[in-house]
Amino acid sequence: MKAFFIQYKLFFIGFLILSGIILALFYDALLPQKRLPIFQPAMVNFELVDSTLQHVKKFHKIAPFSLTNQNGLTVTEQDYQGKIYIADFFFTTCPTICPIMTDHMVQLQEALKNDPNILLLSHSVTPEIDSVAQLKKYALEKGVADQKWNLVTGDKKQIYQLARKSYLAVQEDGDGGPFDMIHTENFILVDPEKRIRGFYDGTDPEAIKLLLDDLTILKAEYPSL
Repeated sequence: MKAFFIQYKLFFIGFLILSGIILALFYDALLPQKRLPIFQPAMVNFELVDSTLQHVKKFHKIAPFSLTNQNGLTVTEQDYQGKIYIADFFFTTCPTICPIMTDHMVQLQEALKNDPNILLLSHSVTPEIDSVAQLKKYALEKGVADQKWNLVTGDKKQIYQLARKSYLAVQEDGDGGPFDMIHTENFILVDPEKRIRGFYDGTDPEAIKLLLDDLTILKAEYPSL
């Protein structure tokens, strides 16, 4: 018997290795794929959600929009059709959290520069100050890649309504009037179907690492990207 095992030792070793590989493949196939949540207004802190949406439990999507970017070009939701994107809200003269957030957006731009299916979108919350010329100056200072990242200005009420009713990003109530002001550190991850898939603190380096990890998970849902 001992001679038999010695004679076929390599066969048994190979058989055990092959069996292990097959079992591992079966385990991987049966293991549920990790997926990011699809955020609905009813899932988010009610203070961040407009009162007209707090009951909504499904079908929430980013509303259509039409704004102007740093090159004076019109940007709409169609420019993000079928893409994953990261949105935030900032203003070029902000002395506090915006510079940190912008630096983190620059890091994301660098990390994602070779992936045309992931884009960035930054909305000015002081559009009366952030003209196209001002946004272009800021974009050049920060090294914004036009094909990857739009800085947008436009109608203040539209931008504020997007922040409050689409991106579920800010606590303050208001009407988008001259004395209305929003300030949020949130980065919002949006999938190709215009659904919110994550919120991240744009001032926190660890949150940026988590965002990059979550992008890998989200991309796995869309193999055609």
